[in-house]
Amino acid sequence: MSERTPALGNDAGPDPAEFVARLVGFGHALRAAGLPVGSDDTVTFCYAVSELTPSDLEDVYWSGRTTLIHRRDHLPLYDEVFRRYFLGHRAPAGPEPPAAEPIAQGLSGTLNVPDSESGAESGDDRPMVLGRQASGVEIQRDKRFGDCTPDELAALRRIMAQVRLEPPRRRTRRRRNDPSGARLDIRRMARDAMRLSHAAPVLHRLTRAERARPLVLILDVSGSMADYSRNLLQFAHSMRRAAQKVEVFCFGTRLTRITPALDRRNPDDAMKLAAARVLDWDGGTQIGESLNTFIRKWGRKGLSRGATVVICSDGLDRGSPAVLADAMERLSRLCHRIIWMNPLIGGNVDAPPSTLGMLAAGPFIDSLESGHDLASLESFAAELAQVG
Repeated sequence: MSERTPALGNDAGPDPAEFVARLVGFGHALRAAGLPVGSDDTVTFCYAVSELTPSDLEDVYWSGRTTLIHRRDHLPLYDEVFRRYFLGHRAPAGPEPPAAEPIAQGLSGTLNVPDSESGAESGDDRPMVLGRQASGVEIQRDKRFGDCTPDELAALRRIMAQVRLEPPRRRTRRRRNDPSGARLDIRRMARDAMRLSHAAPVLHRLTRAERARPLVLILDVSGSMADYSRNLLQFAHSMRRAAQKVEVFCFGTRLTRITPALDRRNPDDAMKLAAARVLDWDGGTQIGESLNTFIRKWGRKGLSRGATVVICSDGLDRGSPAVLADAMERLSRLCHRIIWMNPLIGGNVDAPPSTLGMLAAGPFIDSLESGHDLASLESFAAELAQVG
């Protein structure tokens, strides 16, 4: 349920002086409630509202919260005064919700009021919610992406956006100091012995240093992967945000590099840019030809050298199985490890190949994962650091 509530007056012919008086009065109300709001803060608040829509209650709220509040623990009192001053009623009883997130722009003056707001009085259907609301969607981590409702998918993508991934690592030829290392640092011990003269030197030990191993994700966005492609793309965005040594490609009938699009911090913006780059979304599948393009344009030039390559596909290939087998063989010689993620197999990763493409690629796959639900993606992310 929602209602339209003007913030400061009538939109038909507002008086600027009346607007300013209301805004200054709100600053006085905050100061009377005990918040440290000075005259310069109030002036900044008025300037901020003038740049937005003074009749939009949402704009007024966020302008005041940005310019008048300087400490997080002042937010509950600010929300209470805002409700009382602009809406004419007090906040519902009970603990205040945590910090609010901006409401979608374009709903000028619209206040979202959930039906199940706790503490709301039956006779007052206007309580304004200024805070992050707990989702009523029950998250089942073992539910297939293809069986989820749009609300459940949206909640799962928000969770995936917060996943912190540690990329695979590899040992280098360089060594670093490590008290528990297996090799003695003879050079350092000799320098200490010459400097300390007759004093007994301390044993210094070394171990092999580690660095992040390159990670390449090749995602199938054909029609048969429609139930999983966007979720896997969201997962790839989280990987890209976790480590810069991550390259992401999409393929249907052709291969497209979308790594620059996933550098956007906002997941929705990254998805839009990636979708604009990929021209064969929800089309056919040419796995072998796409892998050949990757090897020819990027793999041989060093992108796959020592990398862990993750191919996300159901294996339903319209191309020749011989072309796919040849491409997989060449790719296995270039990279460190090939992981194939097939959402169709579910949790039964030990089942025999169910498609001709998986049968052709099977001899060159080092590890088979599912990626059909959130639980399998979280498990893969936890094990990824040990793959290198």
